[in-house]
Amino acid sequence: MNDLLPAVEIDPPGDVRASVVWLHGLGADGHDFAPIVPELQLPEDLGVRFVLPHAPSIPVTLNGGMVMPAWYDIAEIDLQRRHDEQGVRRSHEQVTALLAAEHERGVPWDRIVLAGFSQGGAIALFSALRHEQRLAGVIALSTYLVVEEALDRERSDANRDVPIFQGHGSLDPMVPLARGAAARDALLAREYPLEWHDYPIPHSVCAEEIRDVREFLVRVLH
Repeated sequence: MNDLLPAVEIDPPGDVRASVVWLHGLGADGHDFAPIVPELQLPEDLGVRFVLPHAPSIPVTLNGGMVMPAWYDIAEIDLQRRHDEQGVRRSHEQVTALLAAEHERGVPWDRIVLAGFSQGGAIALFSALRHEQRLAGVIALSTYLVVEEALDRERSDANRDVPIFQGHGSLDPMVPLARGAAARDALLAREYPLEWHDYPIPHSVCAEEIRDVREFLVRVLH
């Protein structure tokens, strides 16, 4: 197993009773969503630790081979095709190791949420739906499914009913709303308990979305 990815960690004021592992988008790093944590205003008694890992820096074909933090390579702007399956599976192993580390630090599996934005959201969905132990929930923001053709044979029985929060901007030029809606429809067709929210924003998050994420976290980590 690879060494654990470096990560920003934000601990609660008291005891840690739950964890959220949050994956950033292409070209960002673990600091990207750190400012969101205080905005969530989670109840202190939930005891949530946030783990915000940094993706490895790799050449990204779409950006002329420029090296940047990425969970997998993107060869073309059409996100429906040519997913870098090797990169997806490498990141899946690294994220699974992070989840295991949280469990080994004493957080029950069913009090761990896997979250991500854009590329990070794609890996969050890929990994959570294949995870062998039941997780508390999945948060997938401004994202889409990768390697969907393997999902039916690879998905975990333990997470067939894991709650999924999916949010997307209706004005998103990077990951069009249709891509998010296609992921939503594919997951609903497989009977996952998914709640969908769309917002009049571009490839970003907004205050309303943060409030909705807060309500989801409070609910699944009760």
